This record gives sequence, C-alpha cells and structure tokens, in this order.
Amino acid sequence: MTNVVIFGAPGSGKGTQSENIIKKYGFKHFSTGDILRKQIADQTELGKIAKTFIDEGKLVTDELIINMLDAELASVEGAEGVIFDGFPRTYAQAEALKMMLNKRGTDVAVMLNIQVNEEELIKRLLERGKTSGRSDDNLETITKRIKTYNEQTTPVIDFYKKEGTCVDIKGVGSIDEIFASISKAIDAVR
Repeated sequence: MTNVVIFGAPGSGKGTQSENIIKKYGFKHFSTGDILRKQIADQTELGKIAKTFIDEGKLVTDELIINMLDAELASVEGAEGVIFDGFPRTYAQAEALKMMLNKRGTDVAVMLNIQVNEEELIKRLLERGKTSGRSDDNLETITKRIKTYNEQTTPVIDFYKKEGTCVDIKGVGSIDEIFASISKAIDAVR
C-alpha cells in the first residue's frame, strides 16, 4: 500500500489535488474531519467519546483520532494506497501515524508538501469565500489560519524531512502542472 500524506496551508489546493490522486491512482482518501463526522453520525463507541469532547468545546485527543484512523485503515486492507489529509498536524501525531502504519508492515511513502506563498493563499481563500460561503472569507480569519498552520506544522515537515519522505511541490501554476509534480513524486515511491 502506498501511503501519502498531503500537506499544505489552507488554500494550497490539497482538496483539488487529493481528488486528482484518487482519480489517477484509486487511493482511499482519509480526511480526519470526515472520519470524525462519520464516527459520530454512525454512533460508534469512538464517535460517542468524540462527541462528548466536542459538546464540551474541547479538542478531540490525538489518541482518539489515532484510534479512529486505525479503525478506518483496517477497513481498507488491500487498497492501492491511502491519502492522509489533515493528519498529522503535530509531531506527536506524525510519530503515532508512523507507529500505526509500522504495526501493519507499512509506512508513509511520501509526504507532499504543497508550497504556496502567503499572498497567493490569501487571494485564493478570499475568492473561495465569495463562491463557497465558507467562513474563512475575511482577511483577519485567513491570516490567523495561515499563522496557525505555519506555527503548528513546521515540526511535522521537519519530521518527514528527517524520514527522507518530504517532497516539496510548487503549488502555484495550473492544476495540471501541479498534479504532474505530484504524480512524479508518487510514481517515484510506488
């Protein structure tokens, strides 16, 4: 199984490029937000625990997210590959993902670090806010999200650089040009 972590600031194109990866390679897409919502909607034991945290206004613990991902991974045994989107977000989560995958005899094959300058991110997010009705359509919120991303994720990028699996992807250009770089990175590890 080819495990891909897709990384990038809000507005970098992770969702668009994840869809392209799914179409080309047939990989399963794991978005932690989607998994969390599904577990809660299905009222699984993990979902019930997560709902308690959320109802109390607390962040769901790393351990709970890891357990949910572990359960999802078990459901896709034999898949061509998996895209991890929105996870890991911290160094501890990166270590936990490594342990979880190693337990299955696999590891992250490549971490795609989609790089887009802040000015372009802001432009994209403001435009996305106008067309999608998402809440990140004002400059103050966008700036905070980008700042938080930069502060939290630098250690995760460093983790994958040490692992030798980080591939920087230029996230500016046409969707097809960016995807060509992503395909090249994935093809190199398959």
